[in-house]
Amino acid sequence: MATKNKNQNFYSTSNFYPACFLLCKGLHLVSIDRTDPHRCEFVLQDSPEREKWLNAFSFAEEDAPEVLVDARKLINAIKTLKERLYQDR
Repeated sequence: MATKNKNQNFYSTSNFYPACFLLCKGLHLVSIDRTDPHRCEFVLQDSPEREKWLNAFSFAEEDAPEVLVDARKLINAIKTLKERLYQDR
């Protein structure tokens, strides 16, 4: 589930791997919303390209250039989100 935040400068999603992908594309993690005890929302600084990137992430062909990211960036994004998820629990 993904939603546009009330403030148009932010984008929220509870989907872990799309959030990691967006971090690899250059968006910045602003916070993690823990309002719902069953599901966290990743709040990212939004970008005009975000919708295009998510569409490519979900529907592009395998090995399409628009979904290829540096493996080191992806691993770093996964580590960053997991650290932030578990740091205040």
